[in-house]
Amino acid sequence: MEHDSLERRISGRKAKDIFEQIRKVGTVSKIDLLDKSGLTGSTLTRTLEELTAQGLILEAGFGESTGGRRPILYTINPNYAYVFGLDISRMYSKLMLFDLQMNKLESKTWVMTESLSPDVLFDEIVLTAQKMMSGRGISSNKVLGMGVGAVGPVDRASGTILEPLYFPSEGWNQVHVTDVLGQRLGFPVLLDNGANTALIGESWSDRGRDYRHLLYIHVGVGLRSAMMTNGQVVYGAVDMEGAVGQMIIQTDGTRLWDEGNFGAWESYASIHALERQAQRRLKQGRDSLLLRMEPDPEKITFAHLGQALRENDPLTVELFTQAATYFGIGLSNLLNILHPEKVILGGALIGSHPGFFHTATRVAIQRTYYYPKYQVVFSQGSLGEDALATGAAIMVINKLTGV
Repeated sequence: MEHDSLERRISGRKAKDIFEQIRKVGTVSKIDLLDKSGLTGSTLTRTLEELTAQGLILEAGFGESTGGRRPILYTINPNYAYVFGLDISRMYSKLMLFDLQMNKLESKTWVMTESLSPDVLFDEIVLTAQKMMSGRGISSNKVLGMGVGAVGPVDRASGTILEPLYFPSEGWNQVHVTDVLGQRLGFPVLLDNGANTALIGESWSDRGRDYRHLLYIHVGVGLRSAMMTNGQVVYGAVDMEGAVGQMIIQTDGTRLWDEGNFGAWESYASIHALERQAQRRLKQGRDSLLLRMEPDPEKITFAHLGQALRENDPLTVELFTQAATYFGIGLSNLLNILHPEKVILGGALIGSHPGFFHTATRVAIQRTYYYPKYQVVFSQGSLGEDALATGAAIMVINKLTGV
């Protein structure tokens, strides 16, 4: 099945719009659809009958009467088709299976180690997807496709992961994700960078609010960003997912991994930056609970830092507060340039401790021009670590209506 066949499953713009309205609300009455669609009653009835006959939607009983007959309710048929979402990140990768209502059915997570090359991970993904399908009696023609949200930069058109940094395993340059997985699985595979798919997922989960301008920042091994305006992801001339981490916040500063800009944002507010700072302070003779966990400063990892933070180790608290402050400074620069209505912050560093989120957003607001006239909503999102894979799956379903 080719990619464009997804768009042909629902014929006509009217049917696509009605399907999308039902999908967005969940369960909706025929009367509400008539009010919102602008269609005549006969055209709406015919469109609903066509979608029902195809199995895309179901009648879901009757709504409350407003004086006349009780209106028919419609909802998406969850069993019409299924969709996979795949998150390929530096620390973890995750595969999730959903029905058409985006109910999560199954998931599997892999810790990304030196042994998980693309070939090894793809073998695992194909085997796991097939097991999920066979265990639920799902044939490949009942799967719309698999969406992949991956560490960038990526080429969406060719479905290729280009030259990402910081993967623990070798071999992640020029990886043709969609071709390899699509051929082995027998259904369409779509690729975008993980920050974009996370934003798609979070926007969908909060679709009742109808924010027009959204900004997403993922704070993990590096910094990744995505933007959305009027429900559409904003794309640049090249994939810009990881570029935000190269924003310079201190011109004479250091840089990570001996690459990128000196004084770049991710050199002060990322997992590796925290690990490096902890190692330096310990080598300088600072006392810390960290040394009782691991006597060799060179072997201190983010896992050690997380445990020490939970136990309120003074040095670790100091390092996290410093990183959160630097992150807030960079975030204020983005607010002053982009003026989003809502900012969603995700990733392992954001979720490590509530204090990081609160410190970072407080620092950002203090440095935001036009505040308090300009109001921005900060959120840690509602999907957590499922955001990237969830949004990747939604990206496939969006193809049905060309959203």
